[in-house]
Amino acid sequence: MVLFKKVLVANRGEIAVRVIKACQEMGVKTVAIYSDVDKDAPHVQLADETVGLGDPTPIQSYLNISKIIKIAQDVGAEAIHPGYGFLAENPDFAMSCDDAGVKFIGPSSKVIGLMGDKIAAKKTMEKAGVPVIPGYHGLKQDVSTLVREGKKIGFPLLVKAAAGGGGKGMRIVYSEDTLEESIESAKRESKSSFGDDTVFLEKYLDKPRHIEFQILADEYGNTIHLFERECSIQRRHQKIIEETPSPVVSKELRRRMGEAAVKAAQAVGYSNAGTVEFMVDGDLNFYFMEMNTRLQVEHPITEMTTGVDLVKWQLRIASGMKLTLKQKDLFQRGHAIECRIYAEDPRNGFLPSVGTLEKIEVPTGPNIRDDSGICTGMKITPYYDPLLAKLVVSAENREESIQKMIWALSHYVVMGVTTNISFLKKVLEHEEFRRGNITTHFIDNYFKDWTTAKKGLPVDAIIALAVYDLMHRRTHEVVRYKEADPHSPWKHVGRWRVGGI
Repeated sequence: MVLFKKVLVANRGEIAVRVIKACQEMGVKTVAIYSDVDKDAPHVQLADETVGLGDPTPIQSYLNISKIIKIAQDVGAEAIHPGYGFLAENPDFAMSCDDAGVKFIGPSSKVIGLMGDKIAAKKTMEKAGVPVIPGYHGLKQDVSTLVREGKKIGFPLLVKAAAGGGGKGMRIVYSEDTLEESIESAKRESKSSFGDDTVFLEKYLDKPRHIEFQILADEYGNTIHLFERECSIQRRHQKIIEETPSPVVSKELRRRMGEAAVKAAQAVGYSNAGTVEFMVDGDLNFYFMEMNTRLQVEHPITEMTTGVDLVKWQLRIASGMKLTLKQKDLFQRGHAIECRIYAEDPRNGFLPSVGTLEKIEVPTGPNIRDDSGICTGMKITPYYDPLLAKLVVSAENREESIQKMIWALSHYVVMGVTTNISFLKKVLEHEEFRRGNITTHFIDNYFKDWTTAKKGLPVDAIIALAVYDLMHRRTHEVVRYKEADPHSPWKHVGRWRVGGI
């Protein structure tokens, strides 16, 4: 089977750089697309061909399906790699690629749509025998039914929006007294944010951990997993530090979770790279949460410990090649940690920071990897995700990996915008983190003073919050946004997210 000759990368920033480099290493020509504010960005400088998108607003640039498809056809690209975010989990985009005769590097539009519907996804997993969190995922959405089902589940419980994520339309209910009001409130917010007031109910887990499994599947039914990633260090429902192996996953638990992840992928006929995400409670019971039908931000730590290049395998699988990796031959070596470096102010509620990058110094050394989409002189605007780079290190064990990351962060310099580098160091230095005693509530529990904005929002931050939230919605919501814009930036202050990235 022959690889593609030319691939269009429908993204920007560090992930566009990552994909372009992988393509070029395999002898595949690349096409970068860019908005007006990205004309001098690293991914544009690196690609073999470049085509401008014009208007920098996401809807008119990196979310513009018809414009991107036409560019791919005009330049003769045989395939499109969506990266993550933007259109990566948009079933309409995947279908449009198919209709245009351009290969979408990812799963089918049908699978993307199924896994994007949280209720349908959980029902599918239940039928496949994959553990799901006890709850109500039914179609009856009247408040009285939901209240009755909530009482059956018991307290505390979660009310969650079916169409969204990142905290929108989600309520923790501790008693029967607040159940009805919480359901009504969650429905209103879900309707406002996603145009859909469907919610479901789940048992609230004690000491929850977020642990995911990387999977690869070809188009011939061969499926493997590449072990777990611990993603419990989050602020506002977004991961900021990931590591592998997880400090709590035993060999036996890893086997059972890995088998469940493979079973989940096979249940929907999955192909290409994907991630099955689980919640794990204090007793190490695990439950399916969702499946991300794309490459994950944190994929480098899997690559560092397994030696498998996930992006290259995405290209091979999409071109029709069979998966030659066998589960029995895969193993992890050492321990890897990733820190996401953001243009944001941790001391002011993690609000986005904008400005011009005046100086950048990146740490170097054995087993230190910097996946970056920035350069000196580049302007960080309010239009896009404020992720600047991903710093990744690996060492022989967790203790050494933590210490190495602290050193690397101490030697990472970004001037011109406020970053979260110092905050990441403080988390890594925390005694409970070093012990591996982490949950998704870690930052709220130990860094509560950092999570609230301490002063008024500048206009740039307001715009960034709204655009950022829009950019990462599961993409059937993007279509609604084009038709009507009910999403005032003021509604998103303090709740911005990266939709599961």
